Amino acid sequence: MNNGKPNWWSRPSSTPEAARIPSPPPSGDVAADGDGDFPLPAPQPAAGAEASDMTDPTEPVETVGGAARHEAAADEPAAPAEPTVLLTKSQPPAPADRIPADGSPADEAPTAHLPVTGGHPADVPPADAPPAPVSEGPGVDTTLAAQPAPQPLHAPDEYRTPPYGEPGPWAPAPPVQRPPAPVPPQQAQVPPVPPHPQPHPQTQPLPRTHGQNGGLPPQTGAPWTQYDPWGAGGAGLPPAPAKKSRKGLAVAGALVFALVTGVIGGGIGAYVERNGGLTTVELPQAESGDTDRAPDSVAGIAAGALPGVVTLHVKGGGSSGTGTGFVLDAKGHILTNNHVVDGAESSEDITVTFSSGETARAKVVGKDTGYDLAVVQVTGVSGLKPLPLGNSDNVRVGDPVVAIGAPFDLSNTVTSGIISAKERPITAGGEKGDGSDISYVDALQTDAPINPGNSGGPLLDSKGRVIGINSAIRAAGGGSGDGEGGSASQPGSIGLGFAIPINQGKRVAEELINTGKATHPVIGVSLDMQFNGDGARVGEKGKDGTASVTPGGPAAKAGLRPGDVITKVDGQRVHNGEELIVKIRAHRPGDRLELTLTRDGKELTKTLTLGSSQGT
Repeated sequence: MNNGKPNWWSRPSSTPEAARIPSPPPSGDVAADGDGDFPLPAPQPAAGAEASDMTDPTEPVETVGGAARHEAAADEPAAPAEPTVLLTKSQPPAPADRIPADGSPADEAPTAHLPVTGGHPADVPPADAPPAPVSEGPGVDTTLAAQPAPQPLHAPDEYRTPPYGEPGPWAPAPPVQRPPAPVPPQQAQVPPVPPHPQPHPQTQPLPRTHGQNGGLPPQTGAPWTQYDPWGAGGAGLPPAPAKKSRKGLAVAGALVFALVTGVIGGGIGAYVERNGGLTTVELPQAESGDTDRAPDSVAGIAAGALPGVVTLHVKGGGSSGTGTGFVLDAKGHILTNNHVVDGAESSEDITVTFSSGETARAKVVGKDTGYDLAVVQVTGVSGLKPLPLGNSDNVRVGDPVVAIGAPFDLSNTVTSGIISAKERPITAGGEKGDGSDISYVDALQTDAPINPGNSGGPLLDSKGRVIGINSAIRAAGGGSGDGEGGSASQPGSIGLGFAIPINQGKRVAEELINTGKATHPVIGVSLDMQFNGDGARVGEKGKDGTASVTPGGPAAKAGLRPGDVITKVDGQRVHNGEELIVKIRAHRPGDRLELTLTRDGKELTKTLTLGSSQGT
């Protein structure tokens, strides 16, 4: 074979070298000196060897132990027989107790004859030459003797160990001992499976040379096996671990799968329970439809009235306030309460904000304290939408109403309710203490929520027409209050709101726009406001000591006297002087009234025509 290894040892030589190795002589063939010498045959060239392979015949022979070797002539023919060179090495003297009596050496060691082959013809002495003694130190005597060439005892071994220390045949290395792999614990009880024996390649024992092992370890009971570093373990290795049972793997896989699916399923279930599903939540919703509302609904009323409602911000007198108003005409006149704009000193102090967000400055056209009404005007504003006016005389208790205003500066706030009562006599104001700022209102009562900031806003009927001007609320402490809060004990609505009837408001607004002043109807008497009886009593003396019945006035013409107690106006009962004033101011100057009174225990009826006085 030619796989990279030298060819000189893998095939037999042309002439088997073992044929030239003589067998050792018998033990009796020993040198005369009895030193245990063993013969070595002289090396001979191989048959058919060329002269070029031999050593130069003219080369001198080196001396061994002081004796010179013979030089062979270049033309000397080859010896007919292969000479043998015997190297005799004397043994050390035997002990005295082992020397026989005849003086011959005891236990003479046999002389081993080892053939020495190879070499050059110049190294071989002639056949007839006597052996040359070779001295090898003291006690050593080496003699070269010519012996006949012995024949080999057996056929040449092609796989012999080459002589003179040449490399021996290739031999496999011993197998690698691998430790057994640890077997992981099984999760399920699986019956053990007996290990299957691993087949090992059977190899033939290596051939052995005659008399020696050629450098190989001695043959023992187990033959050498061929080493395969990538194969399974050979002889002497521990048995391979048993393979895992497929049933056990299936059971373990099923358990793992059940555990994983349980965890995943639990997580999904928790998520679904918490979030309601795996997808985005979409709630059902009605489709977009008609946004129009019936005109008589609250939404319809508010939609029609809001463009005509404004919010007023007033500064002056070291304070500021917020109120509401509504547009009266296209000229920019706006009706509101007097107490809303009473603190303003100029037009720079009043700012009007429309529902669209547009703002404008406003000036005061006229105001009246007795009616608690005022008119302001804006200029340079287009697209104004006046609100239609209704008739407060047609209102009935229980009619639905809608109030619009800016409670606590929350503009365009819409509330709704009903008419709770009519001709409810109230008084508002009176902060000045002299009565000059007291308002007397024959009001419409409503449960529509009215709060500070609603003052001056419209109270609308079911057709969106203005039937009143929101002006006051009743406080929980028992007193009355205006739209800015009234009583400190109740800052908000308790369902008791009051509005000036639009019939009265229309008349006053017209007078304020036309003349800047409003007229008040009067009967020409001074009332005793300290009277505790039922009705309104005419005082004995008037203000500043004047007569209590104005001479030439409506009351004097009708025949009223001091001390008379008026109990009814046009058949409606009055309980005090304030109620009488409210009832009278609910009419226009020139209107005829029928008064019921008592005098000296008698009930009388008088008819008069209302006069007029200039308001403040």
